[in-house]
Amino acid sequence: MSPAPGQSAAPDAINTAAAVPVVRFAAVGSPYFGIMLAAMAVVLILSNIGASKGVAIGPIITDGGFFLFPLAYILGDVISEVYGFKVARKAIFTTFALSVFASVCYWVIIALPGFDDGYGAAKQSALEGALGPVPQIVLASLLAFLAGQTINSWILVRMKARSGEKSLWARLMGSSGAGEFVDTLIFCSIAASVIGIADFGSFVNYVVVGFVYKTLVEFLFVPVTSLAINWVKRREPSYGVAGQAAPAVTNPA
Repeated sequence: MSPAPGQSAAPDAINTAAAVPVVRFAAVGSPYFGIMLAAMAVVLILSNIGASKGVAIGPIITDGGFFLFPLAYILGDVISEVYGFKVARKAIFTTFALSVFASVCYWVIIALPGFDDGYGAAKQSALEGALGPVPQIVLASLLAFLAGQTINSWILVRMKARSGEKSLWARLMGSSGAGEFVDTLIFCSIAASVIGIADFGSFVNYVVVGFVYKTLVEFLFVPVTSLAINWVKRREPSYGVAGQAAPAVTNPA
């Protein structure tokens, strides 16, 4: 039926369209994604090496990679928010593969015959002590990273589908809390014995401290992460242009 004189055409359709947030993502093509992907891989590989050392700071039990790992999640948040779930998933699997490659390299380095003198024997012993436990640490880290980062990215993009560009802080905090819990529980369950955590009380301490610390760091860095996200969005030529925006219900899949 034609609208009455003075009335706007199809007001219900306009209101419905306005109620559905538009989800914007950037296409991969600029240097920014490659830089963040490389940084994420380096952070994960270094944190795997550091995690082979148990650390006791007073009553707190953690590992040597505790200060590095949250950076991987911050980078994951930026990638998920700017490029979407499919690109974030590719970044997660790429980082996964590079970490596996690093672990294989450690195994080859340790297996290669060294010098027979005292210095060579000491060097071999140091390498075995530092990199020997890493394969199990890598297994723990990879499974935890794969599950935690996937959940983190999926929740962030789903929340973005509901709110569009609004409430970035809520997306960062909500997705990080869920992802870090899954990540910490899986990692600690597999890696605790290699690090030297044998009793149940120390294990609970390790899990709780790891989760609280990682989540607290993520929350404290929300303003910095938000600034980084907005900085990349402004500099990505394809962010929100035709072909990169879609209705919220179709993006996260």
